[in-house]
Amino acid sequence: MSRKGKQPIPLPKGVEVKVDEGHITVKGPKGTLSQPLMHGIHVKVEESHIIIEPDTGVDDISKFHGLYRSLVHNMVEGTTKGFEKQLELVGVGYRATVQGHMLDLQLGFSHPTKLPIPQGIHVKVDKNFVIVSGINKQEVGQYCAVLRAVRPPEPYQGKGVRYKDEYVRRKQGKASGKK
Repeated sequence: MSRKGKQPIPLPKGVEVKVDEGHITVKGPKGTLSQPLMHGIHVKVEESHIIIEPDTGVDDISKFHGLYRSLVHNMVEGTTKGFEKQLELVGVGYRATVQGHMLDLQLGFSHPTKLPIPQGIHVKVDKNFVIVSGINKQEVGQYCAVLRAVRPPEPYQGKGVRYKDEYVRRKQGKASGKK
């Protein structure tokens, strides 16, 4: 059994958890999230915590024990606090603006790059930082990955889109050919 999966998930006040046949729904102050459950994973809701248990009769279900515990924990945390990631734009003239449901990026290309903002994700621009927030951890991380992939940081000058605390390993560059 998974060490992580054995740990109970604390249930804050104001959060409702409903377990239907093969589905779990978490409703909190920030919104509602739903997740299908794999056959063989059982969720027990007690007054102050949630327990995830694998069915011993199903083969290879113990592999998913810790995964489903983390998914349910992220659902509880997302509906109470939410998730936030910050991306930094490094480069001369690199900037971003939010226009309705589109994020307009000026990243040194000859054309403007516009990315649609998915529903449930909030994007805010503060100088050279893009702040992405939402209640679903997976959607926030996926949108940040798509945003970073538009212009990943390059190793020679360090220009590009990077996570706030990301370290970019720099290369020395071309040496002079003169003797």
